Amino acid sequence: MENVDPESELRILSQRLKALRDSHEWTLEELAERTQLSKPYLSRLEAGERQPSIAALLSIAQTYQVGVASLFQEGEQTPQVVVRGGQTPLKPGNGLFHAGLSARTGEFNLRPIRVVVPLQREGGDLYQHDGEEWLYVIRGRLQLILGRDQHQLGEGDAAHFDARIPHRLVAEGDTDAELLLVATSSPRPLLESYL
Repeated sequence: MENVDPESELRILSQRLKALRDSHEWTLEELAERTQLSKPYLSRLEAGERQPSIAALLSIAQTYQVGVASLFQEGEQTPQVVVRGGQTPLKPGNGLFHAGLSARTGEFNLRPIRVVVPLQREGGDLYQHDGEEWLYVIRGRLQLILGRDQHQLGEGDAAHFDARIPHRLVAEGDTDAELLLVATSSPRPLLESYL
């Protein structure tokens, strides 16, 4: 079992917190407002003078949209990932089949998802969530219900919209529709709110 040096971990954490805030160009006041933590508390964390609570770490990680573990990683983090074909099988969810195309979504602002819309999709609910979505039809025909509007999309067509507008995907024609969907991150997990 590896020994953990608390002072070293606290130093790494304080440097990472300062680097994250600087990269977002936020003042301590702005960060305090976003995390609901006090400015003096955040200042002491960045100075390495205070050990954070788990709740504080969760709030900070969610605000920066990173995993809690990444707060303890030394140096400038450049998250990247390669997902090979067939590495992420399709899973059912709310009448659709989906596969995440990035294994490290907590560290990115975009959520790429491969989606198959079955021709006989059950239900009729519209979905909405924070952020925006961009989709590209790979195969088949798709009806995009967006608020009161309906858009017919074919292979090679794309759509970009505010995901707060109630929306639904419906396959049309005689085959399932397959698409690539990219959405911005939101405070609650995208797959729970959309799929």
